[in-house]
Amino acid sequence: MNKLITILSAACMLVIVMTGTNLRADSSNFAGPYVGISGLAAGAGVDGKSRSSNDTDSDMSEDSVTAGQATLATGLELGYALPLGDTFLIDVGGSYLTGKAKISHTTSDHLSRGAEDGAADEISFSIDKIATYYIAPSMALSDTASLYVKWGHSSADVEVTGDITTPGDLIGEKLAVGTRIVLDSGLFIRSEAGYTEYNSISAAGKGTTITSTTSYSAQPTIAYGKVSVGFRF
Repeated sequence: MNKLITILSAACMLVIVMTGTNLRADSSNFAGPYVGISGLAAGAGVDGKSRSSNDTDSDMSEDSVTAGQATLATGLELGYALPLGDTFLIDVGGSYLTGKAKISHTTSDHLSRGAEDGAADEISFSIDKIATYYIAPSMALSDTASLYVKWGHSSADVEVTGDITTPGDLIGEKLAVGTRIVLDSGLFIRSEAGYTEYNSISAAGKGTTITSTTSYSAQPTIAYGKVSVGFRF
């Protein structure tokens, strides 16, 4: 996350320098309500731990888990861009994306409990139905092009497979940087790259094939690239 913040800060400084010498930029060309459809390529990852509480607290059995998967998603975005001067705007809006990102891990914890099937179990967390509300300070680089930095509040549904409990929904923060090209007709193309870090989630075995004294905790993250096409009214 610190690396992303550094990148976004550098992008802001670059925009300030560029707009300081650009006399043709006009923020009013980007102002007003808009609607768009999005296509997104994302990499979902998780750093987590598998822990057995059968051991004593001073000698806890713990294994690190790192997993990830790339996925594609589609969605809708709605927003409004408010000009604050010749080159500055505040863009506020929301987006909704659907397309499951599955993060899986194979556990053999039940083998030590004497399971009869003699095979390891796969557990997985699927992230889907991502809703984000955002604010994006923007700067017009010209009459048709702008660059923005976005901060957003994101939530997502979580589904699980395997003999584990289902955790609550994910809540996280998004940081992104992007560009927006607006044509005279009102059509626009937005390209964006960003990163969402979600809260930690936890689950435990239900006790059928995975012992109920085994727990899993993880903090999912999503890095993505997105292209949106839409219309400014």
